[in-house]
Amino acid sequence: MRHTPYRWHKPLTPWVFVLPTVVGLLAFKLLPIVSALYFSFTEWSLLGSPLFIKLANYRELVSSEVFVRIVRNTVQFSFVYVIGSMVFGLALAVLINVQTRGIAFFRAAIYLPVVTSAVAVGIVWNWMLGPTYGVINNLIEAMGMTPPYWLADMKLALNTVATVQVWKMSGYYMIIFLAGLQNINADVLDSARVDGANAIQSFFRITVPMMASTLFFVLTITIIDSFKNFELIYAMTKGGPQNASNTLVYDVYLNAFVYYRIGYASAIAYVLFIIVALMTIFNFYVRKHLVEGLD
Repeated sequence: MRHTPYRWHKPLTPWVFVLPTVVGLLAFKLLPIVSALYFSFTEWSLLGSPLFIKLANYRELVSSEVFVRIVRNTVQFSFVYVIGSMVFGLALAVLINVQTRGIAFFRAAIYLPVVTSAVAVGIVWNWMLGPTYGVINNLIEAMGMTPPYWLADMKLALNTVATVQVWKMSGYYMIIFLAGLQNINADVLDSARVDGANAIQSFFRITVPMMASTLFFVLTITIIDSFKNFELIYAMTKGGPQNASNTLVYDVYLNAFVYYRIGYASAIAYVLFIIVALMTIFNFYVRKHLVEGLD
């Protein structure tokens, strides 16, 4: 057979398909990351040229009581979201891990909030939690109790938004846990049942250890997702009252596009980047020393 004169292009063919992704990664991921690092050492209001001020933005962050409170809010939001999402996601997965008529409807209904717009969810929950005409407060009053001001109380606002976020995203983690549950060999559970183990003992001593990899995966993505909490905060509280529900992501938005402090916002973004990076490293340390031993 004659050799085609166009065989020279074969080594380049994979790169032709990869090139759009590489260009997109450079243009929309790596370049903004590098640019933000530079801007974090500058003072810039989007008008004129950035003024290089060295570590002034970071010194302001360290000395700011408001920023320290925002960091605490972020950690608190993440804690509520991670624990709530894992507990409710796993509980829902266990409940729907059955083969019965109509179960597909319930799975779809539970998953529906995941694909619903976060802004729409925030508006609906704002109405439901309203102090005067809100459905939830009206039910509480009907039971003879005094309803709280969910989104106006400095002690409740952040946890309320975090709880709504848990409600919205639990269906997503439910699907992941459901896949892990269905991957467990049913013979192992049947053997435990024959040996006299009840449902609770089987769950904690067999199901949970056999789902260690799934639990770790969900833990990792919930921690990362917990820092992406902009939409609901914007729709429900806008960081209020008095920064009680303000988090690092929302504070980046405020400083960049409301106060036009691009340099200061970039410094906050890099603090958030470092926190997420440290949490990711810690997660993989846990996987190496704990999870792999259970698999």
